[in-house]
Amino acid sequence: MINFLAWVIYQLIDIYILVIVIWCLLSWFPNARGSRLGEIVNRLVEPYMRWFDFIPPLGGISFSPIVAIFVLYLVQYGLKAITMMI
Repeated sequence: MINFLAWVIYQLIDIYILVIVIWCLLSWFPNARGSRLGEIVNRLVEPYMRWFDFIPPLGGISFSPIVAIFVLYLVQYGLKAITMMI
């Protein structure tokens, strides 16, 4: 049961990482974030990305999504380590 729950959380984190990547790609197209899909993705990603606003953009490129995805990968590996110990 615990392994199944950990697997579900692991998969949800993978899906959320994909949503962050889509959010980043939408920024390349004009008015894409104003579309229905853009609004949904923005509502899902923006609260999490606010935690990483302290990272300044370098040369007009924001590295906040990279750090945010890295943190999610760390959570996944931590979850995997915990389930291996149980």
